[in-house]
Amino acid sequence: MSTGANLEIVDAALANVHAPHNNTLRSASLEKQDKFVSTSESSLGPNGEQYPTEDDWRQLRRVYGKVNWMIYIIGVVEMCERFAYYGTTAVFVNFIQRDLPTSGPFPEAGAAGDGQPGALGMGQRASTGLIQFNSFFSYIMPLVGGWVADEYWGKFKTIYFAIGVATVGHILIIIAAIPQIMGPNPEGALASFILGLILFGTGVGFFKCCISPLIAEQYEASHPRAFIRTEPNGERVIVDPGITYSRVYMRYYLLINVGALVGQVSMVYAEKYVGFWLSFTLPTILFAFCPLLMVAFSKHYVKKPPQGDVLVKSMRTYGLVLKGRLSLNPVRTWKNLSDPNIWDAAKPSKIANKPVWMTFDDAWVEEVRRGIKACQVFFWLPIFWLPYGQMTSNLVSQASTMKLNGVPNDVVHNLNPFSLLISIPIFDKVIYPRLAHWGINFTPLKKIQAGFACAMLSMVVAAVIQHFIYQKSPCGEFPTDCDQPPDLSVWTQVPAYILIAFSEIFASITGLEYAYTKAPKNMRSLVTGMFWFTHAFSSAIAQAFVPLAGDPLLVWLYMSIAILTFLGWVGFAWTFRTLDKENDMLDKLPEGGFQSNAEYAAAKTEKAEKA
Repeated sequence: MSTGANLEIVDAALANVHAPHNNTLRSASLEKQDKFVSTSESSLGPNGEQYPTEDDWRQLRRVYGKVNWMIYIIGVVEMCERFAYYGTTAVFVNFIQRDLPTSGPFPEAGAAGDGQPGALGMGQRASTGLIQFNSFFSYIMPLVGGWVADEYWGKFKTIYFAIGVATVGHILIIIAAIPQIMGPNPEGALASFILGLILFGTGVGFFKCCISPLIAEQYEASHPRAFIRTEPNGERVIVDPGITYSRVYMRYYLLINVGALVGQVSMVYAEKYVGFWLSFTLPTILFAFCPLLMVAFSKHYVKKPPQGDVLVKSMRTYGLVLKGRLSLNPVRTWKNLSDPNIWDAAKPSKIANKPVWMTFDDAWVEEVRRGIKACQVFFWLPIFWLPYGQMTSNLVSQASTMKLNGVPNDVVHNLNPFSLLISIPIFDKVIYPRLAHWGINFTPLKKIQAGFACAMLSMVVAAVIQHFIYQKSPCGEFPTDCDQPPDLSVWTQVPAYILIAFSEIFASITGLEYAYTKAPKNMRSLVTGMFWFTHAFSSAIAQAFVPLAGDPLLVWLYMSIAILTFLGWVGFAWTFRTLDKENDMLDKLPEGGFQSNAEYAAAKTEKAEKA
């Protein structure tokens, strides 16, 4: 469609202020994008596919659509990136916290064989602080990357930039681990390491906000809406994109954890028997496959260009919604914001004298409303991420004080990705389909609540383990620097890691799906960035717990996080106790009509020239 035609549609939509039910653009959007047909007869698509009616949605069984091969190719790209990320970060605790060993295969490189690897010797609090900083920075950058992708570069260009910056970060981290630098000049090694962390985190953040929406868009391009299929046994079923996205993200997360598991296990042994330089070099080599795969299959990917101005226009739209609604009286503000018609104030069909920036229709306003609701759901997630953050910091340190029997302390937390590799197919193929068969509507918000519960229980388990470490250690409440570990196997940590894995299935995978399905279609990277930003905010909160991250206060650390997670669970459940009822309606909203200022100006010029 030409830009002039686009302008006519938008102008027609914006002109109908006195007849909102005749909104041209909204009607066009409904005809093209609405997930169901309101008449009693099914509508046919351009290729003869049959779209379900409202009666069909109530009566027919919903099934998954086919996951195409391009989704797996992008999944492999993410698998390589996650191998690089987790393989590198898996050894951070020992690299920062422990001193260089005095004996071992290559003690000058930090390799201690059956002993404890180490390098910078900065202690547990410094280790926890730097790791939390890395986590914070890596997860604040998706917000910036999402904005850049949706406004300026698009997902592909942003991913290429991310890969380049992250590669430089990887190289600086390798330099920090070179024995000729690490031993004689630990201050220089630390400086190189921190600078590498910053670039590494920038690349990771820009990558994360784009790759997950990109993978779901490969399915949406071929199946943008639900359709009816007749099975070989004659049963009519609805092929539902909504539940298919859930499967897509399940398999995406499965590939993530293949990379995480292989990267973490192999790099821990590289650290133990060769040195940290190898633990940082091998992930960098595998990371180099990411751009190769992106370029090799570039012509097969579905690429959506950025539209521009989406953030500014969405913020202005929300400003119209809030105008006159805020008050110094919190009760009045709450009542005003609870008005079900509050978003009418921002709809072009309701505004007589529209501002020049309002180059969109009512349907896009509804998309923004849906995206705001998703961001409100994400508000509680920083508390959920607190237990997850302990997995790569304090739980690794806890393992180092237990009886290892030759197992590296930083390999134990690989039980988490290992549990995910086993559990995800079971949830995908057995548990979720069985719940649906029994008529149990396990909605995204209910899944996130289950994630909170599992995360809380994981910290209770960690606190109990720490209590017994203090009881059984020959050094009492100071086992970290004790030469003899307590009579407590490191495998006692298994339940904590399994519970964290379950919490990820329920909340993390669902959160990515929720960000994609609820965001306006031209703001998916940004809303996904908002989801990951909650992880950064969690890392900031976790800094408050750093004073507890050492003997003899570790039981208090784990129990404090468990209590806070429980309160977050209760708060989340209460806040969104009614939102579940809107889930299907929100998923079925039509795609809105939107033009950037540049598109609108170009269309107006084209129209004038034709006239």
